Amino acid sequence: MSLVLLMLLLGVAEVQAQHAVVRGFAKDASDGQPLQGINIVLTNDAGAFLGTATDRDGFFAISRIPPGPYLLRATFIGYEPFTDSLDLAPDQILSYNFSITFGEAGLDEIVVESERETAGAAAVTAGLQTIRPQDIELIPSPDLSGDFVTYLVTLPGVVSTGDQGGQIFIRGGEPTQNLVLIDGMLIYQPFHLIGFYSAFPSSIMNVADVYAGGFGARYGGRLSTVIDISSRNGNKRRFSGEASVAPFISAARLEGPIVPNRVSMLLSGRFSVIEQGASHLVDDPLPYEFNDQFGKIHAELSRNSQVSISALRSYDKGIIGAEAEGGEADQVIWENKALGGRFILLPTSIPVQAEILISASSLENTFGPEGIPTRSSSVQRFNAATNVTHFVGNTDITWGIFAHFTELQSELGGLFQGQTSDREFVSEAGAYIETELALSEGLRVEPGVRYQSFPSKGRSFIEPRLRVVWDFGIHRLSAAGGLYHQEIVGLTDRRDAGDVFTAWTSSPLAEVPEAIHVLGGYQVRPASWLKLAVEGYYKKLSDLSIAEWTAFPRFDIGLQPADGTVLGMDARLEVTTRLFYGFINYGYTEVEYNAQQASIEYWYGQSELSFSPPHDRRHQFNAVGSLRFYGFTLSTRWQFGSGLPFSESLGFDEFVLLDGPTDVLEEPGDTRVLYEQPYNGRLPTYHRLDVSLDRRFEFSRTSALTLQASLTNSYDRTNLFYFDLFTLRRLDQLPLIPSFGVKVEF
Repeated sequence: MSLVLLMLLLGVAEVQAQHAVVRGFAKDASDGQPLQGINIVLTNDAGAFLGTATDRDGFFAISRIPPGPYLLRATFIGYEPFTDSLDLAPDQILSYNFSITFGEAGLDEIVVESERETAGAAAVTAGLQTIRPQDIELIPSPDLSGDFVTYLVTLPGVVSTGDQGGQIFIRGGEPTQNLVLIDGMLIYQPFHLIGFYSAFPSSIMNVADVYAGGFGARYGGRLSTVIDISSRNGNKRRFSGEASVAPFISAARLEGPIVPNRVSMLLSGRFSVIEQGASHLVDDPLPYEFNDQFGKIHAELSRNSQVSISALRSYDKGIIGAEAEGGEADQVIWENKALGGRFILLPTSIPVQAEILISASSLENTFGPEGIPTRSSSVQRFNAATNVTHFVGNTDITWGIFAHFTELQSELGGLFQGQTSDREFVSEAGAYIETELALSEGLRVEPGVRYQSFPSKGRSFIEPRLRVVWDFGIHRLSAAGGLYHQEIVGLTDRRDAGDVFTAWTSSPLAEVPEAIHVLGGYQVRPASWLKLAVEGYYKKLSDLSIAEWTAFPRFDIGLQPADGTVLGMDARLEVTTRLFYGFINYGYTEVEYNAQQASIEYWYGQSELSFSPPHDRRHQFNAVGSLRFYGFTLSTRWQFGSGLPFSESLGFDEFVLLDGPTDVLEEPGDTRVLYEQPYNGRLPTYHRLDVSLDRRFEFSRTSALTLQASLTNSYDRTNLFYFDLFTLRRLDQLPLIPSFGVKVEF
């Protein structure tokens, strides 16, 4: 750590030459929460106009300010404007923290907006979508414990396995190609088996940035997507909390000061009650159990430094794709654990912000008959990173160094990916630099480069990245691109829709998987209540490791190399009025893999085979509306998805493996499925309407009761989840489920 701090002090030396710097943190006066998106402007009698907006930590910085008197004005929708007079001396670095009070005031004509502060269903900028808890509250759900995934699956290009399975595919990427972080901690399996829930209830969230592609040099190690979530700090003024009960889940949250105005804590826990509640509503067993817990301590050490410690655990157990009646069911279990610390420092003598992250993450995953799993996999990772941002006028320069140490272990019995058991250690280190350049009015260019080295593997990569955003009037053009590699991959047999077991390993074939992203978009706001956006994207995938094509999916699954392409577009329309909020979006995605395997020629007479993988959903449509009337909130969501690919079968035969002396007259053999070409069929379309009606009763300024009635799959559409080609057993998504929930806040 001393070496890191030494590099920090040497690297940030900067001459400000008579200019001043104002920086600090903005908070909500009621509970001490940081506020993202506060517009801060400095003006003087000479006509100077310098501005910025706060980030997710409530942090802001304005540099290269000519000395003299200024008026600081901070505005935020729904809060009273804040003003103060400043007299800045030459070379002064002023640490200025302030709080603003909630009120009925809105923004006036002074608005300083950056891409980090935009939010809403149509506010997508070069692949980046920002999601806040208040956005999640508008989406119907089967209970009052709002969840991040309920909003995520409304985004075009996001494909889920439905109500069951816990797998999310984003813009053609596999679930294991998504990098999911909370407070800098990596979460390997972030979604629960029941598709309504993730490990992130909205009550613990501050903001989530979802990069569906084209993410910057700060992030690496994944090919597809980054989901970066920051949690809320606990209330530093008073104790508060909530508790809710519904047929799917029971939840509770408690927060409050440990040292008033300085140190706070936040605790959250959720526990499924599906087998006791929802299963009786549908009169059908729902063999799922899951829970998650989160805790955080946040402390303001001084005006210039903050520290937080976060911890998360999630657990899932369930039966997926059970055998026919009388057979033996397979059970999947996974457990995430993560612990991390985050330290923010504003050195007193230099205009920079420094962040130090230390965390440990783990995942345990088993699959097989209950009590005697046939497969197990575990991964443990330790992470240390430092990020430093320099503020130079309208330019931010950020650089960082990082080191990861990962232990991978699996017991697969030789029946999965052709492997039996394995244990390996992978070390990774590297650095990155990226900058945000304001080239002209409204035009921002963000070049960056990332260097990744794997000493344990003898591999190194240099990955260039670029983002461009141009605002002109009511219009915004954006583009992004970059090169990405993923050394540690997750292996899953995607031919079996019911198999959610994942084995994590270093790249098992000779080459490391690689992706190139290119995307561009256009956004327009023709009226204050209307926003439109369209975005196109292309991804080129190389050196993927996928399950080889064979007639023995249950006995021996090897690997084969494959390349791929992803081509798609999104279109979005968002409406915001005083009483109504709604959006509709449409997504088109085309995914194609090109596999190379020696045995393909024996099957099909050619050395290569092109096919669409099982997550290739070509068409997807979402319509969401939320209406407030007479104290009620009515929320609806209708979703439609075209059929996913699956492999059609020609029939069955009995196969005898002659691997030794065998009496073929006595040996019964094993059943084998005779397939058509890979994924040459399409499952039926998927569509569903969810509705919820909420009514909130406020008893005082500090206590409230909310009642909810909801319908999941309100017109009882029979949507297919899983079809077992061996037993011909069909498993459907959840049917019509009426629900009633109660939440108490204090």
